[in-house]
Amino acid sequence: MHPSLQSFSPQRMSSSSIRFDNFLDRESSLGVLLMLPGLSILAVFLAYPFALGIWLSLTDTRIGMPGEYIGLWNYIDLLEDDIFHQTAWNTMIYALVTVPFKAILGLGLALVLNNHIRFSNPIRAFVMLPWIVPTALSSLGWFMIFDPVFSPISWLLIQMGLIESNINFLGDQVIAVTAICWVNIWRGIPFFGISILAGLQAVPHELHEQAAIDGANQYHRFINVTFPHIKGIIMITSLLSIIWTFADFQLIYILTKGGPANQTHIFGTYAYQVGMSATEIGMGAAITLYMFPILAFFSILLLRYMRKSA
Repeated sequence: MHPSLQSFSPQRMSSSSIRFDNFLDRESSLGVLLMLPGLSILAVFLAYPFALGIWLSLTDTRIGMPGEYIGLWNYIDLLEDDIFHQTAWNTMIYALVTVPFKAILGLGLALVLNNHIRFSNPIRAFVMLPWIVPTALSSLGWFMIFDPVFSPISWLLIQMGLIESNINFLGDQVIAVTAICWVNIWRGIPFFGISILAGLQAVPHELHEQAAIDGANQYHRFINVTFPHIKGIIMITSLLSIIWTFADFQLIYILTKGGPANQTHIFGTYAYQVGMSATEIGMGAAITLYMFPILAFFSILLLRYMRKSA
């Protein structure tokens, strides 16, 4: 037999297949093999852009101009930037104010939908619309509602005699902050409501019946029976909502672009303004990376809680 044909002998093929089967039989090895496609995608679309962002934040890169390495000077300069201070404060307020409202209103919505009512399925589908509709589209709708001239809210209040002139919803600093918080709450309530509803429907009815037999009223049944079963869902959805709210961009950019007077800027919109409008790509990357430790903190909390409850 020709030497080149010996390498393709049945014995060699059989031994190779046996080694591969043994490899697959090991659970850890099989897990790594199954994760490779996902890890490859993450490396291309997540790890590389993240590493590039870190590098850009350490340079003075501008659009159309190659940058030079400047170390941490972008981060140091941002600490002396008053607009950045306002942006950090806005982001904290935006997240820590809206998430509790979404959780409370979402819980109330879930309790209502958990009752046996007519047309419950169409109602649940309708309730999900704020969450399902693309953010850009719903934000444009709210932009028209908040229009300083043609706002239906202003028209209704004028007709009721409560105000004399149109309200400049997105031009007044205090009202603009309230407006974007309201839109974020409106958009996030369905996520909380449907998530908590799934938890409510998983609570065994026998526990409620036993509590009722023991004389517990509806309030005590909720506190002692229902809430312990859904508090994990509320915690997970709240942590996810905090992460998503900190990383928000479309809603605020469409409604206010960070105005008026930078009062509604959050990390994402300010980074876009500095990086794209002002062409300072390195500084814009540094702004976004200031957000990373906060998101990492809440992500670690989320993962630890999910692992503990699993």
